[in-house]
Amino acid sequence: MRERMYAITTPEEADAFIDSQPVTAIFKAGTCHKTMQGWGNVEKILRERPEIPVGIIKVVEDRPASNRVAERTQIVHHSPQIILFRNGEPLFELNNWDITPENLEHLFREHLPEVQVENPQTGGKSNLEPYKRLLDAYLSGAVSEPQFTWTYLNMFREDASLRSQEEFTLLNSLFGNPDEHHIHPRAILQYEQENPQATPLRERVQALRAQLDTL
Repeated sequence: MRERMYAITTPEEADAFIDSQPVTAIFKAGTCHKTMQGWGNVEKILRERPEIPVGIIKVVEDRPASNRVAERTQIVHHSPQIILFRNGEPLFELNNWDITPENLEHLFREHLPEVQVENPQTGGKSNLEPYKRLLDAYLSGAVSEPQFTWTYLNMFREDASLRSQEEFTLLNSLFGNPDEHHIHPRAILQYEQENPQATPLRERVQALRAQLDTL
């Protein structure tokens, strides 16, 4: 399956990405809690629409890329912000706390009614592709460590009960979890902070990514 998350770091990359597909999305990521919550909502919506690529701009590090999007679209910069494009033209934007599941779902259905929504877990068939794409996005630098961590844990919380014991054990191994059977993201984040692991997260992600290919 085609990778759908891309790190955008320059104005030229922003232009090329927006024009690369008939439908694209740009997410401007800051460093605050709003960004983590907004990104989690965006990732969930796009997880169900895997044909739509999303370009991620870290506005602190790559502000010229963000400025280029604002200049091109005449949409005032916010962080976080999502802009959906069709044929290079913006269809809608959402900013800050307005990036909610309800607003996203309404606008995607309004502007892209022809895009079929996929259920990542249909017919009891296991699908690890959303995890693989998220791991790849983190390893490529498209998403930051806090954004990756929050998205991963919330994704796992949503489908942990649908996983086989083998998959659950493997996916649950990435972070320290004081509860062997349930996924509580905030509790896991607190546990990780209080009990730091010797192996850096990037190395753990690389090992998990390789293991997922064996299932």
